[in-house]
Amino acid sequence: MVSRSVRRLLGAATAAVLAGSIGLAEPAHAGPTISTPKQLTKAVTLPGVLRHLLAFQVIADLNGGNRASGTPGHQRSADYVATLLQHAGYQVTRQPFQFNFCDETSSSFAQTAPVPATYVEGTDYDVMTCSGSGDVTAAVVPVDLNLVAPRTAVTSGCEAADFTAAVAGKVALMQRGGCPFGTKVANAEAAGAAGAIVMNQGNGDPVTAPDRYALLAGTLGTPVGIPAVGVSYGTGEAFAATPGLTVHLATETTAEVRSTENVVAESRTGRADNVVMAGAHLDSVPAGAGINDNGSGSAALLEVALQMARTKPVNKVRFAWWGAEEASLVGSTFYVNSLTPQQQAQIKLYLNFDMVASPNYQFGVFDGDDSAAQGAGPGPLGSAQIEALFEAFFAARGLPTNPADFTGRSDYGPFIAAGVNIPAGGLFTGAEGVKTAADVAKFGGVAGVAYDPCYHDPCDDLFRVTQKGGDAALYAQLRGQYTLIGNVNVFALDTNADAIATAVITYAFDTSSIPPRTTTATAARSTRTGDQTLQ
Repeated sequence: MVSRSVRRLLGAATAAVLAGSIGLAEPAHAGPTISTPKQLTKAVTLPGVLRHLLAFQVIADLNGGNRASGTPGHQRSADYVATLLQHAGYQVTRQPFQFNFCDETSSSFAQTAPVPATYVEGTDYDVMTCSGSGDVTAAVVPVDLNLVAPRTAVTSGCEAADFTAAVAGKVALMQRGGCPFGTKVANAEAAGAAGAIVMNQGNGDPVTAPDRYALLAGTLGTPVGIPAVGVSYGTGEAFAATPGLTVHLATETTAEVRSTENVVAESRTGRADNVVMAGAHLDSVPAGAGINDNGSGSAALLEVALQMARTKPVNKVRFAWWGAEEASLVGSTFYVNSLTPQQQAQIKLYLNFDMVASPNYQFGVFDGDDSAAQGAGPGPLGSAQIEALFEAFFAARGLPTNPADFTGRSDYGPFIAAGVNIPAGGLFTGAEGVKTAADVAKFGGVAGVAYDPCYHDPCDDLFRVTQKGGDAALYAQLRGQYTLIGNVNVFALDTNADAIATAVITYAFDTSSIPPRTTTATAARSTRTGDQTLQ
């Protein structure tokens, strides 16, 4: 149950946002100087973080139901963050840029032959972000699929040579792996396909790597001219095994160039040649308010920044709230590319906080040393030390963690890909990945369902989860184990806010644990970017 003090705070914050009185409260930097993790974690309170989540929810409710980049909801969110930071005394920069805005209005997908069947969006298929509009009824043509275990070597649709003349006017069925989704679908379109289906890869153990079998939610990055959907490995395998398969695929989408911005706030003191940087993406998907993804990371980082206005750091501290992350990390990529090599080299480390309050949470810490030996490999030199700091925080509280892979799916991606080898780390409580029995033994919760059952859906909301499509029985089961406010796990949010505070203030005063940077570029990494995987 939510405490009376939190309810009072939510009510006061609602009134403040509706009255437009943002930034008129007492400055966050008023009060005694803060210089230790203990002092900062005491100052960064759960009610303090929740007031920002409430503001984001109210902003979404007043602006079309979302906070997506390129919409008024994101603009108001950026205004809110920037105003509070300016009032706290930070040097605030609002960095505008353009990006491909993609949204979906409606869709339908059905098998018309040999046996009619209707599919449900979000359950059986997902329209890929930046899919084109179209209405096609055509035969399905498999393209260079690998359906034999272990299914690790997959390049389906990655080369023009994968497509035969038979795909023209048909729906191309392709398999995840080997190259970005956008490359696959663009190649299919160039070969004359009228539509595209991308199935999950089906590699690895379905118990320990269920995300490689589950319904595929993907982004194409750049708009295409044909309808494109993702399906699970099992659905794709069944399609491939069905002779004479014909489907009806219809999508109505928007794809256009829009403007948005990053909000960057920097301390006025500290070494400019040794910058400690922390970021979270501010935008939601167009489907909803994005309260966990990524209101949670944005709110926690904002409260840490406001309370850290009372510090006098040895190293300059730079906070960022990224725009257009959901459009494939456009904002953070634009920012990193806007820096000179010298400016990039001045960033000692980057910390990323994307989804830190998933209702069916895990405590994920980015695996800087690749000790789990899964996925993309270790981060740049120094990433292992960042991981160790977070691990020490959780160990001190007697809390278990899971290693989170550097897949490139969030805004650390452009930093670790930069040739100057910026070390990175951060926290992640889980998205569409499925919670395992081993996770339940560590963190409680419900096995066999997503860490965030409302990931990229309208039900990622602070109040109206079940009213906006969340599974009522599942959320009742989760509430039986956890304290939830809407789609937010209160314990995970509170704990991770303290972990963020501990890491940022530790490095603000001392980065000696981070080894000197090498001058050679890091090895090529996964091309997966954005909250929705590209490969």
